Amino acid sequence: MWRWRKRSGCAASVLLAGCIALPAMAREEATSADPLDCTALAEQETPTSADSWFGRSRWASHCYIFQARAVRIGVDGVRTLALSHDVTDGVEREVARFLDGPPAVHERRGGIGRLGGEGIHPDASERHLEDFYRLRLAGESRIASRRAVRLEIEPLDDQRYGRRLWLDSSTALPLKQVLLDERGRAVETFQITELRDPRLYQGEIERLSRNDTPSERPWRPGWLPDGFEPQTIAASDGSRGEVEQRIYGDGLATLSLFVESVSGQELLKPGVHRLGVSHAAVRHGELGGRPRQVVVMGELPPSVLQRVAESVEWRGGQNTAASSRDSASPP
Repeated sequence: MWRWRKRSGCAASVLLAGCIALPAMAREEATSADPLDCTALAEQETPTSADSWFGRSRWASHCYIFQARAVRIGVDGVRTLALSHDVTDGVEREVARFLDGPPAVHERRGGIGRLGGEGIHPDASERHLEDFYRLRLAGESRIASRRAVRLEIEPLDDQRYGRRLWLDSSTALPLKQVLLDERGRAVETFQITELRDPRLYQGEIERLSRNDTPSERPWRPGWLPDGFEPQTIAASDGSRGEVEQRIYGDGLATLSLFVESVSGQELLKPGVHRLGVSHAAVRHGELGGRPRQVVVMGELPPSVLQRVAESVEWRGGQNTAASSRDSASPP
């Protein structure tokens, strides 16, 4: 049976590159095979705009080796974490370990992901992101005894969440993030309390090889929020047993879509469920002539996740979807 705890780890390492809060950024003109040259980061001038600061942050999150302590404050309480990011022979490894409450360790290995099958370079143009968010500089602060630049990230529609982001003025590493729901209310704060000796990796970082394309799966979402496109995922995360996964992103937010064959196991209740700062929409129905469970997770408005879940369809037809709308539990 598919379990929540296996899939909700991204919120834990929210400030680490490649996770829900800061997924792969914008499109680029370079080919997808080009590695990211971290040595070039030291030669870049200090950013002067919100867009360039955000792009530098994506680059820094891949290229800096560091250890840190952090605190996460959300609807499920306060948790403290130990974070680490390392690069060995061009391969990233990041770990988030909870230091209180139920023990949990979340780890990611691999290179830089892609958006829509194209390469993503953190210094690329932010044209795609600017279609859906407004970024602006909002002054400076002091976070974890370090000078920080504050960014305001405002969605241009009601299909995604906004953010306040504080970046280390020296490295551009994210030091603090406040996630804002569709009404502008803070739903989670994630803050570095100690950043230990960040140092720039002197070399290139590999890219992920693509192991999942829309043509490889017989099912697909019939609707996605504007700008959400397929993301590359590591081979070890693409499919586990009877559970198949896809990830979609708009350059900032992501949603994870899981489809599981139903064969007598205990099922999740249809509707919308809260998972800490995230929500999950669950739908049961017949897809491809077999009963299946569809789960959509992400830090997005619950109505968006539910609409995506209800839209999942089999490419050859054979859909007999059982709507979750009437049985949805309140977020």
